[in-house]
Amino acid sequence: MIELFTDVLPDAALDSLKLLPFLFLTYLAMELLEHKASDKTYSIIYRSGRLGPLIGATLGAVPQCGFSAMASNLYAGRIISVGTLIAIFLSTSDEMLPVMISSGIPVLTMVYILLYKIAVGMIVGFACDLLFFRRRSGAEELSHICEREHCHCERGIFVSAVIHTVKIFLFVFIMNFLLGTAIFFIGEDRLSSVIHGAPLLSHILSSLIGLIPNCAASVIITSLYTDGLITAGTMLSGLLTGSGIGLMILFKMNRNVKENLAVCGVLLLFGVLFGILADITPVGDLITSSLGR
Repeated sequence: MIELFTDVLPDAALDSLKLLPFLFLTYLAMELLEHKASDKTYSIIYRSGRLGPLIGATLGAVPQCGFSAMASNLYAGRIISVGTLIAIFLSTSDEMLPVMISSGIPVLTMVYILLYKIAVGMIVGFACDLLFFRRRSGAEELSHICEREHCHCERGIFVSAVIHTVKIFLFVFIMNFLLGTAIFFIGEDRLSSVIHGAPLLSHILSSLIGLIPNCAASVIITSLYTDGLITAGTMLSGLLTGSGIGLMILFKMNRNVKENLAVCGVLLLFGVLFGILADITPVGDLITSSLGR
């Protein structure tokens, strides 16, 4: 038991500390992007109309703080369609990019992942609009709500970047320690065989974790992939369902609970489906080969 704290804990701390400068620089760049582009993004989404799923899926992949929360508010006000909302949720990557960038994942790998998420967002978004299209009322134009308390935007770009960095650093450290502990007690080969031995279950679990309205979900899923413990498709299952705080804001702002649960069901269904599809098609191999594995 002493070895757990003399070997695993220092390794987890060292691995996490190596990411710290990269995390901060990434979040600083993301904060600059958020402040420069947020109003333009809102305007584009508001005017998207029937092209909403296409535009929403594309812009949803851009790392902007609170974008999924903004989409939830727009949907609650019937300004965008359900297809646009789902397209944005599916393409949103939450904390994936910062974790991958700080872990040294090749740019090409991240591009493949983002393109896949955008494509899935468009396909599912347009399909939902064909089946359940709801016209926007135009009577209730919501203000640009980004749930600033979650972004800490009011404190300035630098402070916001520091807060994000510290928060994700702690998540990564805890994740590294838990993974190290699991490997210490179970063994890496046995742990890997358990995960790969039940592929459907791993996709479902990953998708369920992604639904958790917290940045910890995407950190956990991305870290498992960068450590080589899950497949590209399993990672995509979780990242497709992960929409940051978007779902939490949806349940808060939209009074139709059945509608909100239906959105969750659609995300879960297609997260599992397209995650499995990635693993049984060249998509998973393409992402993995670009990673050098």
